Amino acid sequence: MQKGGYIYIMTNNHRTTLYIGVTSDLERRVQEHRTHYYKHSFTAKYNLEKCVYYEYFLDIEQAIKREKQLKKWSRSKKETLISRLNPEWNNLA
Repeated sequence: MQKGGYIYIMTNNHRTTLYIGVTSDLERRVQEHRTHYYKHSFTAKYNLEKCVYYEYFLDIEQAIKREKQLKKWSRSKKETLISRLNPEWNNLA
């Protein structure tokens, strides 16, 4: 049985930094970012506590493939992707 997965994009209140991740449990993972569960992580360092975009995949391998694709994109292309789904960049968590 395949396990599904999510790709997600986190940012801070000023939208200065973006982080793209992949997980099988979006709710738990976003909560870890918001509470700085990993104190020395990239998301803790830059205070990335807002989940502004996510996609669900039935297969975790497809989610990983999508994550790698998005990480290669330019900042402006990532911003356009977020703005199409979430024009106000609200926290989706």
